[in-house]
Parts: sequence; C-alpha cells; structure tokens
Amino acid sequence: MHWLSLVGLIVLCEGVGGLGGMWTGPEIPRWYRTLNKPSFNPPGWIFGPVWTTLYLLMAIAAWLVFNSTASSARTIGLGLFFVQLALNLAWSWIFFRKHAIGSAAVEVALLWCSIGATTVLFSQVSSAAAWLMAPYWAWVTFASILNATIWRLNPAA
Repeated sequence: MHWLSLVGLIVLCEGVGGLGGMWTGPEIPRWYRTLNKPSFNPPGWIFGPVWTTLYLLMAIAAWLVFNSTASSARTIGLGLFFVQLALNLAWSWIFFRKHAIGSAAVEVALLWCSIGATTVLFSQVSSAAAWLMAPYWAWVTFASILNATIWRLNPAA
C-alpha cells in the first residue's frame, strides 16, 4: 500500500511538469526564442531531463515524509510541498503563457522561499527527504537568476 502513495506522488509531480511543459513547449520556438538571454542560458534540450529528474526526486521526498510518524513538521511540510508544487506550475503559466517576465521573477522568488521552507520542514522529519529536495532548490536558485537576468535584458517584454 505504501508503494501506491509513491506512484500517486510521482504521477502528481510529473503531471505538474507535463502540464507546465504543455504551456512552455509551444512558446520556445515562438516567443522565448525572440528574447535576449544571458550567456549562461542552458541549451533547450537540458530542461526536459532536468525537470523530469527533479519532479521524481520531489515525489520521493514527499513520499518519505508522508510515510513518517505524524508530527506538525510533517503536516506543515506536506502542506508547503503542495503550495510549492502549485507555485511551480504557476511560474510556467506566468512566464511562458502570459509572457510576464517581471511577474514571473517575483513568483519564482516566492517559489524559492516555499521550496526552502518545505526543505527545512522535511529535514525535521527525514534527512533523506531534505537531501532529495536540495537539487530542486539549487535548480530553482539558478532559474531565479536566469529569470531575473532575462527580465533585465528584455525590459519591454
């Protein structure tokens, strides 16, 4: 039975990624390609494998916490996990569908804070879960810098 909750969390997290990808994919060859980007902008092919891996790690982290002993850190941590997942999805909508680069920069800062809070709470329940969240937090740190730089390079966009 415990494995069914893992499958459910993987489907949920990867589903969020898939939905975000549906909003993102069509905009890459059209709108995103027209933006000025910094020299450290990764090649497009890297995003799919990175995000697929990060969503899997997030799901495993949440599963470890979900299957731990009940506590306030567990309850609040899982609540924040779902908040950050919603913020993750919202970023794709704001940046790629709405083309609101500045709003996306503000939103990704909120996402970064929610990932951090989730990771800290997860660490109180399972150190493995916190470590599984660390690559995601690191990647969103990079994504935040990238988003802010694109905003600076495209003030009229």
